[in-house]
Amino acid sequence: MTTPPFTPGLQLCGAFYREAVRPTLAEHFPGLEYTAALIGHGSEVLGFDDAMSSDHHWGPRVMLFLRPEEHPRLEPVIKSTLANHLPYTFRGYSTHFSEPDPNDNGVQHAESITSGPVNHRVEILTLAGYFANDFGFDLRAEPAPADWLTFPQQKLRTFTAGAVYHDGIGLEAQRERFRWYPQDVWLYLLAAGWARIGQEEHLMGRAGLVGDEIGSAIIGARLVRDVMRLGFLMEKVYAPYPKWFGTAFQRLDCAAELSPHLQPALAAQTWQERESHLVPAYEKLARMHNQLAVTSPLPETARAFFGRPFRVMALHGFSDRLLEQIHDPAVKKLASNPLIGNIDLFSDNTDLLEIPHFRPQLRTLFE
Repeated sequence: MTTPPFTPGLQLCGAFYREAVRPTLAEHFPGLEYTAALIGHGSEVLGFDDAMSSDHHWGPRVMLFLRPEEHPRLEPVIKSTLANHLPYTFRGYSTHFSEPDPNDNGVQHAESITSGPVNHRVEILTLAGYFANDFGFDLRAEPAPADWLTFPQQKLRTFTAGAVYHDGIGLEAQRERFRWYPQDVWLYLLAAGWARIGQEEHLMGRAGLVGDEIGSAIIGARLVRDVMRLGFLMEKVYAPYPKWFGTAFQRLDCAAELSPHLQPALAAQTWQERESHLVPAYEKLARMHNQLAVTSPLPETARAFFGRPFRVMALHGFSDRLLEQIHDPAVKKLASNPLIGNIDLFSDNTDLLEIPHFRPQLRTLFE
C-alpha cells in the first residue's frame, strides 16, 4: 500500500470518527450516549506528530467513552461491530493493526488486509476507568494538594490536550477540572522552581572557577531546564515529556526572548560565558514574575552572591515571597518543609512518572 501524504493525527482521527465510526454507531447503536475523543498517549495528541510518527502506533483511531453501567455489556458488541463494518483503509491509511508486540512495549503497526474483521484501534473505555488506569486516581474524588503534586505534568497535558470530537457523557467537564493547578498549589510550585534555581545558580560558577567545566556545564544545563520549567509554570501550561519539552517550550510566549539566551548557554565553553547568557534569562523570569502580580514587585536585576564573583537572581527572595501568599493549610504545611516541588521537579525517572502504581507511595511525601 502506497503511503499517502502525511496528515496530522488529530485531523485524520477526527475525520475517521466523523466519516467511519460515527455512521457505524448511528446505524447499529441508535440513541447510544458516548464521548468520542483522542487524548492520552501519542505525539498526535499533542499536535507534534510528523511523518516519522506514522511508523508505529499511529493511524486512524479514536477513543469511545461509555457510561460505566453500559460498558461491560456494550464494549464487546461495539468492538465486534466496528471490526466487521469499518473500511480497510481510510484516506490511504490502513485501519487494521497488528497485535501488540510484547518485545516492543506493546506497540502496534498498521497492516494492510483486504478481507476479514479489522483489528481496529477504536478503544472503548469509561472515563473513570481511563483516569484510574492513567493517573491512579478516582475521578469521583476531589484532588487534594498531594494528588496534584503527584500527577505528572506530562499526563495532565495529554489529558487536557488532544481533541474531543463528540461529548455525550461529560469528558470536557472533567478536562476542565484538571486544566490547571489550584492557585495555592501553583504558587507552591513557582516557589519550588525559584528555590531550585537558587540552590544551583552560584554552583555553576564555583565549579568552573576550579577548572571543572564539565561539572559547570552539567549544572548550567540543569539551570536551563529549570528556567524553562518556570516559563511553563508562569504561563500556566503543562510541560510535556522530554521528547517534546523543547518543542512545546518554543510555543510559549516567553520563548522568543528566552531561547536566544538558553541556546548559547548550553553551547558555552566556560562558566563565564554560561553566566553571561543565563543572567539575562533570570532577569526575564523576574520581569515575568512581577507581571503576574502574585507578590509585591521584586528586583529584576541580578546581584552578587555574597561577595563572590557570581551573579544570581533567586537570592532576591522570590521563593519566600511566593510562599507568603499561600493560604490553603495543606499547602502551607508543605511550604514549611523543604521545597521539593512536585514529582516533575524531583524525578527524571520515566517509570516513576508513567506508572501510576507508584503514586500512592509518592503521595505520602506531601501529606
